Amino acid sequence: MSEIHSTAIVMDGAELGADIKLGPYSVVGSAAKIGDGTELMSHVVVDGNTTIGSECVIHPFACIGGPTQDLKYDGGNPGVKVGDNTVIRECVTINTATNDGDFTEVGSDCLLMAYSHVAHACKVGDGVIIANGTQLAGDVIVEDFAILEGLCGAVQFRRIGKMAFLGAYTKASRDVPPFMIADGLDIQIRGINKVGMERRGVSEESRAAIKEAYRILYRQKLPLAEALEKIEAELEPLDEVRYLVNFIRSSEVGIVR
Repeated sequence: MSEIHSTAIVMDGAELGADIKLGPYSVVGSAAKIGDGTELMSHVVVDGNTTIGSECVIHPFACIGGPTQDLKYDGGNPGVKVGDNTVIRECVTINTATNDGDFTEVGSDCLLMAYSHVAHACKVGDGVIIANGTQLAGDVIVEDFAILEGLCGAVQFRRIGKMAFLGAYTKASRDVPPFMIADGLDIQIRGINKVGMERRGVSEESRAAIKEAYRILYRQKLPLAEALEKIEAELEPLDEVRYLVNFIRSSEVGIVR
């Protein structure tokens, strides 16, 4: 059974799932959709063309679905999509995409901590943790199970690879390859995310291969093309190795190196 506080405002046209909770002074806009079992605590705003999945928890003063801050916006109906079982903490902002029909996306089982910001057209995967005060510029991609510590920043159009780890205060000015630990305002790769891979069930064989790939990429001082060729020639074509190589080859702005 749903619990809707008497001071909550639900605009005509909003779609509410079963067993939801709307706390005091929360607002659900006319085009918003809230999934089953989701809770909006006090003073939450979910507006615009926004869909929130099931069993999410959104903490006070978060604003989801606010208009893009991209000055190129010229109308239409862009939106926001949030998956299931995601926790959005205090004062988080997630803006709509810019172009008509496009969406800013946050996956399932994510944790977005207080004061973090997800700008227009970002794509945040499943199981991502974004710590307090981290700011994603527009069109940033954060792949599954990446972790961004507090007060990180990602420049527009950058990618942060699967299971990557960014230390606090890191500026992602280039693409961060998957499985790597990156750190610093002058961003550098410090090693592989061994603990993160272990937690996500990556095999010992694959972890060893990623460690060797890291050594070739970052310790042998080879040109990037030669390093990739050497990885492909010398390492088993395991899923994680192929993923790493494909990520690097598809980078349009260059990787941290």
